[in-house]
Amino acid sequence: MHVIVGEDDFLVERVRDIIIQRTEGNPTVESHHCAELTGSMVYGLVTPTLMREARVIVFTHGELARKEVMEAFISVAADPVDEITVILMHSGGGKQKKLLTQLKKTATVNEVKPVKPRDRMRWVMDEFRSHNARVTPDVAQAVLEGVGSDLRELAAAIAQLVSDNNGTVTVDSVRTMYQGVAEVSGFEIADLIVSGQTAKAVASTRRALQLGEPPVRLTSAIASNITAIACLYSMRGAGAQVPGMPPWKADKLAKVARRWSEDSISRAVVILAELEEATKGWGNPEYSVEFAVRRLSELALQ
Repeated sequence: MHVIVGEDDFLVERVRDIIIQRTEGNPTVESHHCAELTGSMVYGLVTPTLMREARVIVFTHGELARKEVMEAFISVAADPVDEITVILMHSGGGKQKKLLTQLKKTATVNEVKPVKPRDRMRWVMDEFRSHNARVTPDVAQAVLEGVGSDLRELAAAIAQLVSDNNGTVTVDSVRTMYQGVAEVSGFEIADLIVSGQTAKAVASTRRALQLGEPPVRLTSAIASNITAIACLYSMRGAGAQVPGMPPWKADKLAKVARRWSEDSISRAVVILAELEEATKGWGNPEYSVEFAVRRLSELALQ
């Protein structure tokens, strides 16, 4: 019996699929929700057929199983049937944690750890490698900006990008695929601002707002770059780093920071503070964002 423990449904499902793929005998696969079962039903489900056919029985939402169901799983794990592969998917929570701990002693356990925010870029790059495609960190970052943090959506996007581009994925191919997606626009705007591309920055801002991107989120993306520019300007050294920012991105912004003056940075910080206040309060936050984008990008040229 296999017990897959994890809170991320997508990662847990991946482990389940791997187990099924590795099961010999071309098995039939069936799935049952633990909340709908009794202990006797579990015993009935894992009873061998007369033909002793290969079967995979998946039990989902183990955290919702009642006590008698968990006790049945413990018995099943202690006395397995050769031609039946039993998989229990469990979040690790619920009322029967003690019984889960007991079950782990006899079952094959797969602990699926969540992907932390700081590890998402590495996860994206590993996902590309699983498709025999190698990408640079800026490509991985563009995918994260374009798709978001949902691992299921990221995996689907990566598979599509690799397929559409014959395994060679660039930042341009990512942005072509997600052209008009607000999350990409937010970070594009931030890059356009600090490099002084006023016309493009304003146009991208209008497009993002039209697509429904919240002004607060756009402001956050802009603030990230302005804060980094200020930090890098104050360090002014090779290899300077910004806390929480990947080294490759810090290096990229460091080149831009050299074109900013101390006065421009000071004024940008003030404009940013005004923008953050405007997007959190009353008034017209969309106008405030566009106005700030224009002012900030113009400062980059002074």
